[in-house]
Amino acid sequence: MADEREILTWELFGTASRELAQQVADDGFQPDIILAIARGGLLIAGALGYALSIKNLYTMNVEYYTGVDERLEVPMILPPTPELVEVEQAHVLIADDVADTGHTLALVKEFCTGKVAEVRCGVLYEKPRSVVQCEYVWRRTDRWINFPWSDQDPIAVRQGMAAVKDA
Repeated sequence: MADEREILTWELFGTASRELAQQVADDGFQPDIILAIARGGLLIAGALGYALSIKNLYTMNVEYYTGVDERLEVPMILPPTPELVEVEQAHVLIADDVADTGHTLALVKEFCTGKVAEVRCGVLYEKPRSVVQCEYVWRRTDRWINFPWSDQDPIAVRQGMAAVKDA
C-alpha cells in the first residue's frame, strides 16, 4: 500500500458532514432513522442527525477491521443488535465513515431488509472496490484515510483489545 493517504481533519469533517447532509436533502430523501455503524459511523450519524433534523438514531456494532488494511474474513455483528420493531414503514439512512470493501454496509443492509420500508447509505468516503454503491458519498478515493478520531494511538488499552490506531 502506498504511503499516500487522505487526511480528514476535524474542521474538514464539519464541512464534509454538512455537504453529505445537503446531498440527502437535495435528493428529497427524508429518513426517519439514521443507523450508525459503530465505531466510524457514530460521528457522521450524529452530524447528519443534527443537519437533517433527525433525532431517531440507532447504532449497530460491526467488527471487521483489525488494523491498516487488515480485516477479519467477514464482518461480524456484535451484540446488542438493534431491534427494528414497529418500523416497517421507516426510511433508514445507514451512516458510516467509509465504504472500503463495502462488506460491512452489505451486511447491515441485509440485516435491515424486510424490516423497514427503504434503506439508503451515506458515507464520507467510498472506494472503487466497494461492493455497495452508496447513494450519498462526500468523496471517492482509493487511498487509506486518516480520520481525526482514529489517527492517533489509543490512550488506554483494554485487556483483549488491540492497541492499534486506524482500526
